[in-house]
Amino acid sequence: MPDSAAVAAPRRRGWRGAIALYGDRRLLLILLMGFASGLPLPLTLATLSFWLARVGVDKTAIGLFALVGLPYGLKFVWAPVLDHLRAPVFGRVFGRRRGWALLTQAALIGAILVLGASDPLSAPWATAGAALAVAFFSASQDIVIDAYRIEILEEFEQGAGAAATQTGYRIGALVAGAGAIALSDFIGWFAVFAILAGFVLIGTVAVLLAREPAPPSGKQVATRENWLETAVLAPFADFLRRPGWAAILAFILLYKFGDAIGGVMANPFFVELGFTGVEIASITKVFGLLATFAGIVVGGALVARYGLFPALAIGGVLQAATNLLYAVQATVGHDIALLAGTIGADNFTGGLGSAAFVAYLSSLCNRAFTGTQFALLTSFMAIGRTVLSSGGGWMADRMDWAVFFTLTAALAVPGLLLLLWLARRMDDRP
Repeated sequence: MPDSAAVAAPRRRGWRGAIALYGDRRLLLILLMGFASGLPLPLTLATLSFWLARVGVDKTAIGLFALVGLPYGLKFVWAPVLDHLRAPVFGRVFGRRRGWALLTQAALIGAILVLGASDPLSAPWATAGAALAVAFFSASQDIVIDAYRIEILEEFEQGAGAAATQTGYRIGALVAGAGAIALSDFIGWFAVFAILAGFVLIGTVAVLLAREPAPPSGKQVATRENWLETAVLAPFADFLRRPGWAAILAFILLYKFGDAIGGVMANPFFVELGFTGVEIASITKVFGLLATFAGIVVGGALVARYGLFPALAIGGVLQAATNLLYAVQATVGHDIALLAGTIGADNFTGGLGSAAFVAYLSSLCNRAFTGTQFALLTSFMAIGRTVLSSGGGWMADRMDWAVFFTLTAALAVPGLLLLLWLARRMDDRP
């Protein structure tokens, strides 16, 4: 179990020291690994659906292709294998974490090339199989890189590490999403996918330059006889022995609940106010993305400067407050300047809160089960938030936009109250 004292009272650093963390060589390598992690996701979602539509695949089939993303929500199932076993051949040469990272990246490059070479119109099942393989190896790479990041950094560095990996991830997703779609106007799809497969090598170089984390002291080795108990059940049992585990899980669900509800309905809201596609894209995809990067960096620095719980509180309050800007937008209507301010503030605070939140999830992981526990927590967060946010359209249909976005701000309150309870409980521990 992680050092609770470190979570409750992490090392205090001045702003100069907090910002200086980003100059650490390990953070640069983590950013590059995050870039390789962000590349495959659009290939199984937005970019894939665009490609399918361009070649004439029917809408029903395109919708069903969304199921290839299931490995991202189920990665905790095979995470124990990556946590406790060495990768064939690669593991003996490069170590447990780096060996699995290099193996999954090699498999990912191959799967992307196969996907690009497939013909979704004449052989849709082959395309679906290749896309599923991309998602599986991508989710496996995420398990390893997340575990590596947590194990290579000290507690007070986790915020900066979360910021680095998220920044790299979003850049990779942008390249494989908007970049690939734009590039497809000039070259064939196989060439597009081949270029994206080549970009994965950036993460491979980062892994080769990185050092293998030291194995946690006292970690029990999983054998054929004790595999179920040591590799599969122990990570779950370890988390359930944590005091307040139910409240922690509830907090994980609720911290970004209001943002999730509002985010689902953001584009329909913009359309109803009369914003054009160009206006929405230019502000949300360009200005909004820059604001997100700024928020991520500030969020990581806040964790280093003030600690996890203060950073989470600042992020949570600001996320709720910026939801109210959408209520103002609903009252004002079509106003480009206000939209830029609203999206800029919302994306900045969202990035800030995300950096602190990922750092918090990292702090919850016992380093004997890093990959499995982090995969479990993020899968729980993703699936739970997807289910909770699915009612956003039903709510929006039954109230005007100003009331709807005011309500999304109020939905942040339960998560903030749980955060306050968890922080006080940690402070009360001897």
